[in-house]
Amino acid sequence: MITVENLHRHFGSFRAVNGASLTIKKGSITGLIGPNGAGKTTLFNVIAGRLPPTSGRVLMDGEDITGLPPHALFHKGLLRTFQIAHEFGSMTVRENLMMVPAKQSGETLWNAWFRRARIAAEERALREKADEVLDFLTISHIADELAGNISGGQKKLVELGRTMMVDAKIVFLDEVGAGVNRTLLNTIGDAIVRLNRERGYTFCVIEHDMDFIGRLCDPVIVMAAGDVLAQGSAAHIMKNEAVIEAYLGTGLKNKVVANG
Repeated sequence: MITVENLHRHFGSFRAVNGASLTIKKGSITGLIGPNGAGKTTLFNVIAGRLPPTSGRVLMDGEDITGLPPHALFHKGLLRTFQIAHEFGSMTVRENLMMVPAKQSGETLWNAWFRRARIAAEERALREKADEVLDFLTISHIADELAGNISGGQKKLVELGRTMMVDAKIVFLDEVGAGVNRTLLNTIGDAIVRLNRERGYTFCVIEHDMDFIGRLCDPVIVMAAGDVLAQGSAAHIMKNEAVIEAYLGTGLKNKVVANG
């Protein structure tokens, strides 16, 4: 679904992404791991249109999407979430979901004045879809809570729910587990797997929790110094000496040795 070809993104003399090439297969849950500063989030930002590349190309289903802005990619079904959730805190959880679909009739003054019946019908449909999403994510009980008042893990679920409001094709999840307790992280993981298996979503996931990555992701892509260092199954990656020695740390190395 996504092909990245010799991608570079430089900030002055600093090469945050330095010639990275990779593919994300349709229907996969692909993990992207590496230390802080490896270039993972910058890569996401370039793919998702938040940053232009210095050079290189990004293809989606064979179409060159290099440098397209986020709203154009949104309409193509490419969405991303952020390490820090970007909710509308003064709106309810349900309202946060309902506002996602584009080109709603109520967005124009003319329709607001003269086509109120159409707007009301759309809002009913959006409310029904939002409630379906909340039920799928097992967070119906917070539908009427202000989004600014819910926990960090619940906010991550709401961000995932936003992607369901527009039936995304591919979703880039940036550190979905950051600041999330283990119980909610398991809930998020279950939702990702269900969306992948039942609705055909493709995911690419940045995450430092290797247990989470190992449970969900195949393949796993390893980045270091702005480039791809290795790729394979989680089990293969955790036993790759170059990966372990380069940046996953002695703690992981000892864990691998201890587990045989």
